Amino acid sequence: MKTATTTLILCVGSLMGLGIVMLYSSSMARGGTHYLTNQAAWSVAGTCACLIAALVDYRILKKFSWIFLVLTILALIGVLIPGVGVWKNGSRRWFNLGVANFQPSEAAKLALVIMLAYYGERYQRDIRAFWKGLIVPSCIALAVLAPIFIEPDRGTTILLGTVTALMLLLAGVRWIYFIPPGLGAVAFMAYMLISDPMRLARIMSWLHPEETKDGVGYQSWQAMIALGSGGVSGLGLGEGRQKHGFVPENHTDFILSLVGEEMGLIATLAVVCAFIIFILCGIYVAWHARDVFGLLLGSGITFLIGLQAFINIGVVTSALPNKGLPLPFVSYGGSSLMLMLLAVGVLISIARHGGPPALPEDELEDLRHTQFA
Repeated sequence: MKTATTTLILCVGSLMGLGIVMLYSSSMARGGTHYLTNQAAWSVAGTCACLIAALVDYRILKKFSWIFLVLTILALIGVLIPGVGVWKNGSRRWFNLGVANFQPSEAAKLALVIMLAYYGERYQRDIRAFWKGLIVPSCIALAVLAPIFIEPDRGTTILLGTVTALMLLLAGVRWIYFIPPGLGAVAFMAYMLISDPMRLARIMSWLHPEETKDGVGYQSWQAMIALGSGGVSGLGLGEGRQKHGFVPENHTDFILSLVGEEMGLIATLAVVCAFIIFILCGIYVAWHARDVFGLLLGSGITFLIGLQAFINIGVVTSALPNKGLPLPFVSYGGSSLMLMLLAVGVLISIARHGGPPALPEDELEDLRHTQFA
């Protein structure tokens, strides 16, 4: 357990360090260090939150799971109110706190994972029933996903929907129950994408990148140019050209293109490997949790961070349509970094309290394998 935890911390620390370095490089093209200094401050605050979460027993979260969820839902609804939430880039996702903007959907990620983990443990005896196994937790998830979808934030909606399904499967819900709602969700998302001109344009630009490289597909096309021009070893730190107005948002969602251009394929693959190792360590920690709550909570956090990372990597490499999700620990963004580090702290707490399961071993093993039934 100690080796897995140490490796996990090293991966997170390395990714954060890379993010600071690349923001320093990005700031060269912006004529200021605003993003760099802000990210450094958030890194310090996030590290403190991570340490506090690591030192506190994660099981205390069960007592506050409903409170976290309700407060998060209220914040998600509040951000949609004109004059309260900040309208930016075609969506209303932020609160202006004066010193910084706060994105409540980032807090919703962790709040939903905690709630589902608590629910999975609380009703583990009834989880295979259709009503308590699928309908009730789906309604809980829908209360979080609906306002995020309305913002609109399709990427986070898809991410949290997928994490919810994976956690419920791990908790023991019969996989066959997911077929009707899964097909319905796919049909609904397809209809909404077709009905939304901007999202439809993104899909078409992904399918036909060369035809849209001067329009809606400009960002993705320029990101591919950045990755390609970096080659194996990169152009050198600070020597990238695409950050000079060619790749929009190169400090947030598309920061990996800057990594590829200046540090090359080797650094890009190192980022991918760091997230793979993080996922493996997170799964190991969750699998050796002391109780069912720790098993589900650790797995949910690992799924959340791992899936978000690979969606971002897929978008930057044009393997997926543009989703607008930041790269965990690397992209600029205080809300994202703070909540991701807090989640890592919870994962470390699960590792610290790992050991012989509170449930009899045969019962815990039955739960661990019910998803294959």
